Amino acid sequence: MDLALTCATAQVIQAGHSDKQVLLELKKFLQAQNPVNRGAYDGWSESDNLPCHWAGVGCDDAGRVSFLDLSSSNISGPAFSNFSLLTRLTHLDLSANSITGQLQDDLRHCKPLRYLNLSNNFFGGILDVSSLTNLQTLDVSQNQFRGRIDKNFPAICSSLRTLSVASNDLSGKIDGLFDGCPKLSYVDLSWNSFSGNVLLGASRFTHFTANNNNFTGTISSSIFNSTECKLQNLNIGTNYLFGKFPDSIANCTSLKFLSLWDNGFHGPIPPGIGSIAGLEVLVLGSNRFDSKMPPELKNCSKLKYIDISDNSFGGEIQSVIGELTSLTSVVLRENNYTGGIISSGILQLPHLSMLDIGYNQFSGELPSEISRMTNITVLMFAGNNFSSPIPPEYGRLARLQILDLSYNSLSGQIPPEIGNLTSLLLFLLVGNQLSGQIPREIGNCTSLLWFNVAENQLSGEIPPEIANMGINPGPTFMENRRNQGEPLEPITNNCEAVSEWVPASYPEFDFINLQMKTPKNCRTVWIRLATGYGAIPMSSYDAALGYVLLSGNLLSGEIPPVIGTMSNLSLLLLDRNQLSGNLPPEIGQLQLDALNISYNSFSGDIPYQIGYMDSLESLDLSWNNFSGELPSSLNQLTRLTRFNVSYNPLLWGNTPRTGQLSTFDEQSFLGDPLLLSPSSPNSNSTPSGWSSYDAEEKEEIVVAGVAFLAFLSITFVIRELQFFIYLYTIVSRKLC
Repeated sequence: MDLALTCATAQVIQAGHSDKQVLLELKKFLQAQNPVNRGAYDGWSESDNLPCHWAGVGCDDAGRVSFLDLSSSNISGPAFSNFSLLTRLTHLDLSANSITGQLQDDLRHCKPLRYLNLSNNFFGGILDVSSLTNLQTLDVSQNQFRGRIDKNFPAICSSLRTLSVASNDLSGKIDGLFDGCPKLSYVDLSWNSFSGNVLLGASRFTHFTANNNNFTGTISSSIFNSTECKLQNLNIGTNYLFGKFPDSIANCTSLKFLSLWDNGFHGPIPPGIGSIAGLEVLVLGSNRFDSKMPPELKNCSKLKYIDISDNSFGGEIQSVIGELTSLTSVVLRENNYTGGIISSGILQLPHLSMLDIGYNQFSGELPSEISRMTNITVLMFAGNNFSSPIPPEYGRLARLQILDLSYNSLSGQIPPEIGNLTSLLLFLLVGNQLSGQIPREIGNCTSLLWFNVAENQLSGEIPPEIANMGINPGPTFMENRRNQGEPLEPITNNCEAVSEWVPASYPEFDFINLQMKTPKNCRTVWIRLATGYGAIPMSSYDAALGYVLLSGNLLSGEIPPVIGTMSNLSLLLLDRNQLSGNLPPEIGQLQLDALNISYNSFSGDIPYQIGYMDSLESLDLSWNNFSGELPSSLNQLTRLTRFNVSYNPLLWGNTPRTGQLSTFDEQSFLGDPLLLSPSSPNSNSTPSGWSSYDAEEKEEIVVAGVAFLAFLSITFVIRELQFFIYLYTIVSRKLC
């Protein structure tokens, strides 16, 4: 018996030694693939006979390697090709790396695998894991797999419980594909190009997500007729489904999350939804639901989030919403509601933190009763017909982070009480009829990064206190991180709000193409806005990038030099005001993405310090009274893609023959008679063509410049047409 035990032990040691050799080979591979992170594997030592305690490694009871977690390890390039030599490997996690290429045959030979996670990589080609018949969990989401997945089923069905193939380029019909998978309960097919009967057999799963595919047709009531419906999470948003959604959904009594977002469903909301007492999230936005909300909905006492935006609801907001006392978020955006904000009881919901009633037909006064909502974080009232002043009581909303009152007919002054909102991140008042000065108290809003009051009638000087705005968003960001970004990450992925708020060329969001306006992109922007991720380095909140948009007002005076201390600023748009004086050289301390001060009355030299803004992509100084030589430092702005100094008739010098400014044509220099192009007959090789003129010629040119100014004042109305064309271009680029 002792001899048998000794032999068995020797076999374990020998097998363990073989596993160790494979891992040491893997260590060399990983170090070669990622030299920057090679120290992460220093603990994988050749002196250890058994590697079970190595980081990311686990063993079974026999001491054999069965568990390998290499997630988030900065691995790039192709996958390791000898995983199959770990013959007891049951758990392999390679997620969140940058692994490329097709799925290697080696992985298909890892037949003991029960858990395989390849998510968030760059795997491509056809997905074929049909040989891995012991799989219980398969996650290949966020890759580049393409084609059909039919050949994997029913081959891998016998033990499969969890399947996620989300965010690939997979296609084909799903009809009955999972019928042979008796244990399957979690299915995520989202963000692919699947088609067919989306819900056939889905009621037996607990989690079924198929949003953003090509599913078409109607939903049969028989789909949910079974009293054995196990669904807890159902998301079929952004497909091509239509017709009336079946009332038989009432049989899915365990449902907590239901999203029908962005389809063509019409008719009344199924009253059967009111039978689902445990429902927490209901997303019906972007359909054609009409009539009134069913009174049965009040039975959903646990409902926290409701979105019926972009449908055909109208009239008064129904009181059924006010009876849902667990609600934290209400989205009624883009309907035809005209009243009921107070009578519905919405403003008395004790836990409400997000209220979006934007783009309806509400009118009259903004409700001051909102000031009693101590938990409110997001208020979105844009695109209505409110016509009152902003209630000063809004300054009591201590937790408010987003206030969007844009595109109404609000009048009066911005109340100084707004300065009490120290958690405010975003404040939008664009497109109203507000007057008076920007309150100095705005500088007390130390979290405020995004401030847009364009297209109003604000007057007076820009207060120097504005430089204190947004100097410390850190506490607000940290609070949102603790709360995982809720409620600032709307489940509806509201693209309309994002494109109103986020300028398209924001450098910290370069990874997102907002022109595409996909819900996935918009959701990412929301969460990053709310938490600061991507907008600020983790080590410093001072580098957060925000914007100040004061365009189209009646602001006068000079730009306060202290504005140069706003290190958080990315966009500064002051165009179409009555600002004057010299442009402060301190403005060159900003690291802006865009600067627009056109259509003002600035004079004096253009500060050469602007040439230090190496991140500048758009610079518009047109329609001012700048004089002196065009600074050569501007030619150092290598990222500049839009440039305009037109209609500064006393600006002189030669436009560069080389460098960034040479890439712009004469449209950038219109109305500048003293600026000479290299091809001009009067230009020469000296830095400025001005030196080629004698005293009498210079005097004549100055007189001509003054006359030209008079001419511009006479023709200003005509030039307005060109301005509006230009404005449309810049707004389209900066504000989607």
